[in-house]
Amino acid sequence: MASHFADRLCDAVKSKKTSLVVGLDPVYSRLPAVIKSHRQMNDEFDADAAVDAIFDFCTQTMRIIAPMVPAVKINIAFFEKYLWEGLETYYALITEADDLGLEVIGDVKRGDIGHTAELYAAAHLENPELAGLEDTLAPDAITINPYTGADGIEPFADMATKQGKGVFVLVRTSNPSAAAIQDFADADGRTMYEKVAEIVAQIGEKPERVGASGYSNIGMVVGGTAPNVTSALRQEYDKVWFLVPGYGSQGASAADCLRFCKPDGTGALINASRSIIYAYERPMYKDQYRDDWKRSIEQAVIDAKVELANAMQTKL
Repeated sequence: MASHFADRLCDAVKSKKTSLVVGLDPVYSRLPAVIKSHRQMNDEFDADAAVDAIFDFCTQTMRIIAPMVPAVKINIAFFEKYLWEGLETYYALITEADDLGLEVIGDVKRGDIGHTAELYAAAHLENPELAGLEDTLAPDAITINPYTGADGIEPFADMATKQGKGVFVLVRTSNPSAAAIQDFADADGRTMYEKVAEIVAQIGEKPERVGASGYSNIGMVVGGTAPNVTSALRQEYDKVWFLVPGYGSQGASAADCLRFCKPDGTGALINASRSIIYAYERPMYKDQYRDDWKRSIEQAVIDAKVELANAMQTKL
């Protein structure tokens, strides 16, 4: 296996023939009825029961999607709600995903400077060597917030490089109000997100961060919902992997998101979360598969892959 994160992504995307990744944002109330009705998992307000149900749902979901997608994005917020029991589940899922051959992106959005940033980086990127934690794995990559500038990015980039892992820096997010801050322009018309992208690229393009594939292990999070303002980033930053949220439930089309892919299909990971993991709630799948929630998720992944592949052919 390639030891450089960006090289592993290239291999995984080419192997699975898709840029689609699935986000795990599990909410107990939306889990399949068959899981919530289990006698050991049927109490939303009991921490043990709730995290057991979420773990069961997420592990079964990953077993469905693992043969079809290169990576999974696990949002830590949905586990931190349950405090230490939730965090134990989060790390257990990372191990499960690794066993299934998936690249794992921890959506943690940490950000700080100095020694605090170094400790955040160690907590979320460094595989522990502490006694009793030898079997615990940290994600292959994480998301971080760049608001503090280069001082808040470099400690994470250094740890990622040391560990053979990656970082995705928030540059232009997919939420509607992002424009009010991230599109704010200076006197020369340069937007805030463009300046952030420039700083990220300066850090990421250092020779020690670029793999044999030509890509850096330091990438950017750029939402698929604002194609008119972000399309130029692909041409400007050739060495960057983009993590692209917004496809599916947030309304971005396949074409909106695929503008970040290069002709060989690499360069971008298109994330879909709710539209995949809750596919069994959608009428098109519910009518076809009834209570077979696993088949609904499987078909939703297949349909998303086909839609992305068709859009890629149109782009070419």
